[in-house]
Amino acid sequence: MSIGGYLSMSSLYQRRYNPDVLDCLANLSSDEVFTPPYVANRMLDLLPPELFSDPNTTFLDPACKSGVFLREIAKRLITGLESEIPDINERIEHIYQNQIFGIAITELTSLMSRRTLYYTKYPQTEFSISQFDNPEGKIIYKNLEHTWEGNNCIYCGASRSGFDRDDGLEKHAYNFIHTKKPEEIFNIMKFDVIIGNPPYQLDDGGAQASAKPIYNLFIEMAKKLNPNYLVMIVPSRWFAGGKGLDSFRKEMIKDKRMKEIHDYFDASALFPGVEIKGGVNYFLWDRNHNGDCTVHSYDSDKLISKATRALKVPGSDIFIRYNEGVAILDKVKKYKELTFDHLVSSRKPFGLATNFNNFSDEKKNSDDIEIFARGKRGWLPRNYPFSRNRDWIDKWKVYIPVAIGSGDMKEDRLKPILGAPNTCSTETYLLIGPFDDKEKTENIISYMRTKFFHFLLGLKKITQHTTSKVYEFIPIQDFDQKWTDDQLYTKYGLTDLEIIFIESTIGELVYEEDE
Repeated sequence: MSIGGYLSMSSLYQRRYNPDVLDCLANLSSDEVFTPPYVANRMLDLLPPELFSDPNTTFLDPACKSGVFLREIAKRLITGLESEIPDINERIEHIYQNQIFGIAITELTSLMSRRTLYYTKYPQTEFSISQFDNPEGKIIYKNLEHTWEGNNCIYCGASRSGFDRDDGLEKHAYNFIHTKKPEEIFNIMKFDVIIGNPPYQLDDGGAQASAKPIYNLFIEMAKKLNPNYLVMIVPSRWFAGGKGLDSFRKEMIKDKRMKEIHDYFDASALFPGVEIKGGVNYFLWDRNHNGDCTVHSYDSDKLISKATRALKVPGSDIFIRYNEGVAILDKVKKYKELTFDHLVSSRKPFGLATNFNNFSDEKKNSDDIEIFARGKRGWLPRNYPFSRNRDWIDKWKVYIPVAIGSGDMKEDRLKPILGAPNTCSTETYLLIGPFDDKEKTENIISYMRTKFFHFLLGLKKITQHTTSKVYEFIPIQDFDQKWTDDQLYTKYGLTDLEIIFIESTIGELVYEEDE
């Protein structure tokens, strides 16, 4: 398609390019989150500008949805290569034929991406800004089959029950991660830049709509291609690991090629109207970088902290997302105290599942056992056959919900419940203890209600669900006394600035008896 007979390139883009279209599209789904144009450009800003004035630089988006990354790359190349290739027609032809590549995640997004980049869904036609000899151009899509082993795909972990579908239905077997040789997808051995926003999770066939993260698979596959630069935006829950992410997290935090991380505690700052628990981050991985990483932290859309530091904290295999938290944690760890996770039970402290409801709403006998269940309390007969920890029933303990908030340290509120003797709980709660006397148990609750406790908990808890592991940074105190924040700040020698940071990060803690 010749541009010369129409308009100048800048005028054409003014007519054709409407950022509001893709901004609106970015708000349509929370399953496969579309990227707004301004977010794509923030990510592209991490790359060296000279890449866009080099006619040999190649770019790949391995998870095309709207095509926004490829379009914004094309705009930068059209400007950057003006002196190298003065003729606008030759420049466009060179860029679209040789420098920009994409792999769509579904048939629909392949059409959307081609429409965004080429101005038509069918780039072999005369309506395409650059004509190709095939209907895909450089944005490919293949409706692949999963490779099943048992009930799950060996490549992505998707469940056979959920994705072994009839022909013609989308199977979500993403091309980029369903191969052992990704370099053969385009028959290109190396891309200079791999950039994108991969799908975040897939149903893995587990209980209660269980889902497996898969964005880590896109990052791992991209690294295998060994680009000069890798830029992706993903959920921040990988910082603490968890389901399917523990080995990935360990590799990421020890990778010295991680150059920048931009961490948003609230995902809606980048994806308006979309809730992603624990926030999101985009990062720059630089093949030639060998050192510390610069971590940028954002509250809403405001930069609140920036520090260049090692991602791996000595003695820990998680990433501390709060820059200020690293120094505070270091002061705490110097005491080498036993940590709170040793007091926290495993799931199902009494062997009763979350959906257990075989209890009475009323107390029938004087020795009935009170049960803390999901959203209510009830009573069980004294002789009920508990499968675990029956001896805990007649002890003092503390109950804490397994699910607390959303992973936002500012919003999450741990509300411990005093568990008297003759009580138990379902899987809805974890148990702290057990203990022999009420006073010690109440002193533990006083400690759990401090901002200091909440802050150290929040360093590991970035999702809704908690296990004993998220309490690993919290030291055990002498519980023959009650504890206040002032006592704890003094004990660990926190500076005024560190105290201000904790106080401002946690905010007010209000409990029912205080209201």
